[in-house]
Amino acid sequence: MPPMSETPAPPDFRSPEVLRQQALHALAFYDGRALDPSGGLFQFFKDDGTVYDAHTRHLVSSTRYVLTFAEMARHCPDHPRAGAWRDTAAHALDFVRRVHLDPDHGGYTWLLRWQDGRAERLDTTQQAYGLAFVLLAHARAARLDLPGARQGIGETFELMERRFWEPAAGLYADEATRDWQLGPYRGQNANMHACEALLAAFEATGEARYLQRAAVLAESVTGRLAAASQGLVWEHFRPDWTPDWDYNRHDRSNIFRPWGFQTGHQTEWAKLLLVLDRLEGRGPGADTPRLARARALFDAAMRHGWDHAHGGLVYGFAPAGCPADDPVQQVCDGDKYHWVQAESLAAAALLWRHSGDTGYLEAYQRIWAYAWAHFVDHRHGAWFRILGPDNRAITEDKSPAGKVDYHNIGACLDAATALSA
Repeated sequence: MPPMSETPAPPDFRSPEVLRQQALHALAFYDGRALDPSGGLFQFFKDDGTVYDAHTRHLVSSTRYVLTFAEMARHCPDHPRAGAWRDTAAHALDFVRRVHLDPDHGGYTWLLRWQDGRAERLDTTQQAYGLAFVLLAHARAARLDLPGARQGIGETFELMERRFWEPAAGLYADEATRDWQLGPYRGQNANMHACEALLAAFEATGEARYLQRAAVLAESVTGRLAAASQGLVWEHFRPDWTPDWDYNRHDRSNIFRPWGFQTGHQTEWAKLLLVLDRLEGRGPGADTPRLARARALFDAAMRHGWDHAHGGLVYGFAPAGCPADDPVQQVCDGDKYHWVQAESLAAAALLWRHSGDTGYLEAYQRIWAYAWAHFVDHRHGAWFRILGPDNRAITEDKSPAGKVDYHNIGACLDAATALSA
């Protein structure tokens, strides 16, 4: 992480053009560096851009590359690199559809090794989380009419319906074996990203079924499930969708299934609720139940998750009544993650736009000031991935599997769209 003296003065983050420039700054780290001519894109980078693993391919990174390059090409069509970004998105989507696709069982391989034009399937677990990003990748690619994108939207949705949908719960199950035997774990994270993907599918196709299913997921997670978990979004559940309060409680290594209330998931759901309102025709100024719910989730995240000593939003906080590292804030994981700051500033921008409450503008500015000072890499580009509680660097891995700055680029574009209105 560069010393503070190298941090330039912050720009006006209320400017949509400034936000687009920040998205460009993040994408530039990968543009021209990540493309693997033999297939897909490299996914593992040190802070300075060095590739430290040229062969591992994770479905989450593979699909998120489609999103970042496709969205930048769509949002910045006059940029000199827009055509190259479109081609990169098509290249990334082809790898998902041709290599990650499991020809024997359907679905998409979670983790594989790619070398000399051949794929070795390392983890063939079927993941609803992964399929959510496959759906989202196709939906974003369809906005550019990339080959196979529109067909892939319907195909992926039908696969999710057939293999993971649990109508009694109004939610998707989480994982299955390669031959589709469901496991006992149930989680909200896959459903949150499925909601995100379904909203994008509706935007790309106009088909009401996607918007209707997104609304069901939003109500199931932020309404019914949250009512049984202290009014907030809990992560882990048993097969009957009752909260599992101890799942991974003493394991901080699982980045996809961490214990505790995830600060960033409260704010990410706040953002999705407002997007859902907008797509249903209830835009800024409409005093809706979803706006009230979004405010409650975001306010709780700021109340419990903001680090008043060092700034920034922590990764997770414990349920009331559970022991935590910080007995005052109930913080159970004080590390700072890039995506938590990014999703929270995007949510703050949308809340300001929808509610007119200047308190959300203040929160937006505060989160951006922190991210600018500590997470944006002003030397090499993109954002750092993770910092310790006191904002010190704890790794030189800028982008291991799953990152590719999807959250950061998306947050800039979401905020730019909100503030342009």
